[in-house]
Amino acid sequence: MHDLDALDRALIGLLRADGRAPVSRLAEALGVSRGTVQNRLDRLVDDGVIVGFTVRLREDVDDDVVRAMMVIRLVGQSTTAVVRQLRGMPEVRAVHTTNGAWDLMAEIAVASLPDLDRVLSAIRSIHGIENSETSILLTSV
Repeated sequence: MHDLDALDRALIGLLRADGRAPVSRLAEALGVSRGTVQNRLDRLVDDGVIVGFTVRLREDVDDDVVRAMMVIRLVGQSTTAVVRQLRGMPEVRAVHTTNGAWDLMAEIAVASLPDLDRVLSAIRSIHGIENSETSILLTSV
């Protein structure tokens, strides 16, 4: 298990959105130097946290992935901080704002049910999350 700090998670989130983003753009988005981003990126690759850069497939193409949708209710003015933390989690593929009883919806993809349980626990422990509900996606039709 690797201990990822907030900067690592934010960097991973940016790379998930655009794995080809130049280091200079990543540095600007994160508010740190290019050297800091390059060092973090090198460490994440060397430590095996990032195992490669690849194409993204349609959700229904990869049958060996456990996918889930989690709706999240927030407390107070925590939206920005919670979204930042969620986007930094490699297992969270996308975060959406929504209306109604829930504030956010997170798309999650993991390799196994124990991984899903771990990610759900991590998300539920984020400060500012009041409640959540998760549905596992079974078949795309």
